[in-house]
Amino acid sequence: MQRTAGKELALAPLQDWGEETENGAVYSVSLRRQRSQRLSPAEGPRDGQAPSPSADAFLHYRTSKVRALRAARLDRLVWELVSGDSQQDPSFVPAFLATHRAFVPTDKVLGLLLPPPPPPLPPWVEIKKTAGQDLSFNKNLRAVVSVLGSWLRDHPQDFWDPPAHSNLGSVRTFLGWAAPLGTEALEAEKLLGDFLEESEREQEEEEQSQAWAGLPETAQTPSPDSREGCLEEEEGLVQEGPELLDFSVDEVAEQLTLMDAELFLRVRPWECLGSVWSQRDRPGAAGIAPTVRATVTQFNTVTGCVLGSVLGAPGLAAPQRAQRLEKWIRIAQRCRELRNFSSLRAILSALQSNPIYRLKSSWGAVSREPLSTFRKLSQIFSDENNHLSSREILSQEEATDGLQEADNPPGSLPSKLPPGPVPYLGTFLTDLVMLDTALPDMLEGDLINFEKRRKEWEILAHIQQLQRRCRGYCLSPRPPILATLRAQRQLSEEQSYRISRVIEPPAASCPSSPRVRRRISLTKRLSAKLSRERGSSPGGSPGDPSSPTSRLCISPSLSPGSPPSSPRTRDPPPRSPPASPGPQGPSTKLPLALTLSCPPTPVVGQQGLEVRVIRVSIDNDHGNLYRSILLTSQDKAPSVVQRALQKHNVAQPWACDYQLFQVLPGDRELLIPDNANVFYAMSPAAPGDFMLRRKEQAWHTTSVSPT
Repeated sequence: MQRTAGKELALAPLQDWGEETENGAVYSVSLRRQRSQRLSPAEGPRDGQAPSPSADAFLHYRTSKVRALRAARLDRLVWELVSGDSQQDPSFVPAFLATHRAFVPTDKVLGLLLPPPPPPLPPWVEIKKTAGQDLSFNKNLRAVVSVLGSWLRDHPQDFWDPPAHSNLGSVRTFLGWAAPLGTEALEAEKLLGDFLEESEREQEEEEQSQAWAGLPETAQTPSPDSREGCLEEEEGLVQEGPELLDFSVDEVAEQLTLMDAELFLRVRPWECLGSVWSQRDRPGAAGIAPTVRATVTQFNTVTGCVLGSVLGAPGLAAPQRAQRLEKWIRIAQRCRELRNFSSLRAILSALQSNPIYRLKSSWGAVSREPLSTFRKLSQIFSDENNHLSSREILSQEEATDGLQEADNPPGSLPSKLPPGPVPYLGTFLTDLVMLDTALPDMLEGDLINFEKRRKEWEILAHIQQLQRRCRGYCLSPRPPILATLRAQRQLSEEQSYRISRVIEPPAASCPSSPRVRRRISLTKRLSAKLSRERGSSPGGSPGDPSSPTSRLCISPSLSPGSPPSSPRTRDPPPRSPPASPGPQGPSTKLPLALTLSCPPTPVVGQQGLEVRVIRVSIDNDHGNLYRSILLTSQDKAPSVVQRALQKHNVAQPWACDYQLFQVLPGDRELLIPDNANVFYAMSPAAPGDFMLRRKEQAWHTTSVSPT
């Protein structure tokens, strides 16, 4: 029986084999099956040509063992960096360098990694090095130098420690005697020069700001948050100078894209880690994640510009206000063409916010074509299936770039790829916060859960890949537009809603208004991707090209992705116009808010427990800010309340003074009784949104704290 060369067994190239423990470290073992083709004995290469398969050829498989470190102590993790194990997963070193700041500071890693320098030789001893000697005398030194080279190149900010930069000094000292003429030593010297220049620039900027602060108060412009600024806004005074909408659609969209791309390029991926980003509201954490905060501030600025330009002129007639809505829709469409998903999300979030979407007369005057465009753009960030549409579109954008690169024949000049995309950063922040909430940092035996860090690295690597693509934008700054953008009036949430009610008092809904659902704050958006991953393939990675988020929220103030919250008494949401193809109309939820309705699933380190991630807010005057916690099937109401209060940084939390409510559709609430098992008392069909409300008698019983 003759066997066809093209036929082969349908075997998976990588199969799980199990686990093994070595010196206290836990490895997951896989078998990699690689195919090698052999010819029949009578056949061989002819005239120097490569062999080609024939009917008599047979297939030969070679199996190799691959180990991926899952958990270990810190010293073992550092040893793995320089072990040179041929069976080691190649992703270990980049994953460790990208995520180590979540569980160990840089100086401690260097203390374990760098060997002590050799003692100085007596002056009468001279060692002559041969041309090829260099580091060949010590394999371990070469491995350390290689790791340091990758570290300096890929994560230079890990060594930023002004004014002395002691960590970088330790690296320079080591490289000075281990590889004095290597590229790694030159990289360290260049990095030190860059740090010194950056310190000088910061010092100059600080001196300028201090000089400005010393000017008389009359020479300073009133702050929009001051009483005078609020009075000007409420009286409807028009700001001096041009407005942002006075410029063309292309000019505004291009300048927004330029600013978003520059800020995204500056983002330090490790600042996006859930363990870092979730600490941003803690006391004394104002300096945490500055590059991510800058992106969030830009998002909120764009959202505020839309609110200010649409609501800032109460005297406009409905057709005139509709023209402003139409222009912002065209700007959003142009951002989509420029592949700027950050400003696109910010503009849509503002247009979907309660103070704007309730303007029924204004939306009724919007032309059919812009309204159809608005619906289609809103579908990109639809809440359906954990914002699957935005994830798929981002993946398609990257796949298109990859195909264009692959179509270039070898040796030819690369074709010009489209710049970007600039992603919505909240998508990745949501996934990383979800990972940090669901997976433990430590496992039994005080082992660091490196499997969690590997999953986080896959998301961070995706961010770095997108940053490389963002360097392709060729946009020139336009100072007048940038100055106008910075000078645009920013309305608070209360001001926006108050002005909106002045423009159009509460009335019956208008069928021409776009359909929007009840607003949910930006930080509600948690990624359900990890839960789907656990339910299907535990070995999957949350760092697929389908990572999510919406509006970024640093504080209870307006945050990217979620429209501004309105008072509890809301106008009834307007009905939607005739449905267009695709998902339902836009939702008022902003970029970082995600509705989670995950089935109970077991979690690593908690075998036998059913768990789900829920979001808990506090009913107070500080905004609709949600914190996510992990709920198990054994959690009673007091423990859930206590953990939620700690997440919200409530000083001296008194769990017995609060009641827990589950937020149900239709503005309904379900009271969770005291000492009830929350997992079974909650409604499984409703989203996992909860609210803490202080008991009435608690205002008196806890007014004085015990000594």
